[in-house]
Amino acid sequence: MNKPSSPSSRAALRKRIGRVIAATPVTDMHTHLYTPRFGGLLLRGIDALLTYHYLVAETFRWNPDLDPEALFSWPVGRQAARVWQSLFIDHSPVSESCRGVLTSLQAFKGNAGDRSLDAHRRFFAGLGADRHIDLAMKLANVECLVMTNDPYDDVERQVWDKGYKADRRFRTALRIDTLFTNWPNAAARLNAMGFRVTKDLTPATRKGIRAFLEHWIATMKPVYMMASLPPDFILPSKTIPARIFEDVVMPLARERNLAFAMMIGCKRQINPALRLAGDGVANTDMATIEYVARQYPGNKFLVTLLARENQHALCVIARKFRNILPFGCWWFLNSPVFINEITRMRLEWLGLSMMPQHSDARVLDQIIYKWNHTKNILVDVLVDKYGDVEHTGWKVGDDELRRDVAGLLGGAFWQFLDAKME
Repeated sequence: MNKPSSPSSRAALRKRIGRVIAATPVTDMHTHLYTPRFGGLLLRGIDALLTYHYLVAETFRWNPDLDPEALFSWPVGRQAARVWQSLFIDHSPVSESCRGVLTSLQAFKGNAGDRSLDAHRRFFAGLGADRHIDLAMKLANVECLVMTNDPYDDVERQVWDKGYKADRRFRTALRIDTLFTNWPNAAARLNAMGFRVTKDLTPATRKGIRAFLEHWIATMKPVYMMASLPPDFILPSKTIPARIFEDVVMPLARERNLAFAMMIGCKRQINPALRLAGDGVANTDMATIEYVARQYPGNKFLVTLLARENQHALCVIARKFRNILPFGCWWFLNSPVFINEITRMRLEWLGLSMMPQHSDARVLDQIIYKWNHTKNILVDVLVDKYGDVEHTGWKVGDDELRRDVAGLLGGAFWQFLDAKME
């Protein structure tokens, strides 16, 4: 019987793993960040951090007399000041969202203890967009950010129409939610953009949708296509969105060897008054994931689900279908207790063939705290897992450790994208 490792050997293992994780550059495979070319779509700085919808929702809990419409009518600076006062001054900032703001400030300034919001504003005011991006990426050790690019966004589309100049720090992902979540609106917008479709899914409509997708694939050069889907999105189905998915999107994705990211489980606007802060969560019908994996073995699917209750089933499905890559702890799961649990479960069932995290950052500075917090958890998890392995006498060398961590922080994602499933 193998003896448990000694405290000194475990401490040495922790030091090795911590050093490798800290030194390994990250691919952040899903964000809502943009290059400076997109102007105001790139959110950054302390006011943007404080008015992120996670903190806005938390602020309303401490301000029962504050009308949401009133808050949203205020200038961003005034909104941020109310959040700061409610969550950082009147109460200790112990929630994960508040802690994230402090982690980001600490990384930039060496100490987050200054209670003066104006002092933090002065610091960020001195950072131009490019310098701010470079500094944030350096502090998070992120070498590549994948944007979320939606051709249905009028502001964003103007940038593409004028001629987008690539930025080596950013890659693109083509977002096509509207095709599946609001077909009448999608059809009207397609016609307005010059792609002829009707409300019915005729051969001509299929042709128009495909032409739209081909245009934006050629324009954006995405590393994958994606959609954030409601929990009641069911396949197979005779609905028009389901037929678009199967008849148009899947054949094109396979032809182009483009993975499709399915982000499922957001229940939109359970409290509409809170706007972006008003979304909720519901369980996904896992038969849909099983169906696409089985029905389209030549396609690749990046899958993340919002409900904790779906995570075990996703691991089981991914064990059976190599065209499924689970990724990240999305949105309401981006909490240490869930990151720890889900990462352990995936490693135990899938080994290293998964992506433990993506930042989902909407504000540039969030990449710092989301990766900092995840890496701390990843050290704990890997100390246990490699410790279990080494108890058997199987020693993991430094080169092997670097290889494994590089995969978890980006390599497995890039390998999956380039792979042919058939």
